[in-house]
Amino acid sequence: QVQLVESGGGLVQAGGSLRLSCAASGRTFSSYAMGWFRQAPGKEREFVASITWSGGNTYYADFVKGRFTISRDNAKNTVYLQMNSLKPEDTAVYYCAARSPGSSGTYYQVRTYDYWGQGTQVTVSS
Repeated sequence: QVQLVESGGGLVQAGGSLRLSCAASGRTFSSYAMGWFRQAPGKEREFVASITWSGGNTYYADFVKGRFTISRDNAKNTVYLQMNSLKPEDTAVYYCAARSPGSSGTYYQVRTYDYWGQGTQVTVSS
């Protein structure tokens, strides 16, 4: 069982930066691949970025490549999403998710992940 708590969201002007954090409970955090998703009002939840259990591989949605960076600190049971050059269209609730070892599915699919945080609001003003 993994519990996830996101933080770091807020209101920022276009072009600004935010760093989201996701703190995980449980001693097996380091064995979970982690992902960030987002959901804007009236839209489906969409993949943003993911990172393997070791941090050795990262994956990004095309619309955040070059602007967002996912990272993790297994000693602190925390995964981060550094967001730079924010745009108004990045406004959404951002969710952290954990994928159990050996689970099926691809890294960009919502159904691949077994545990979710409550989300943190990111609002980018123009």
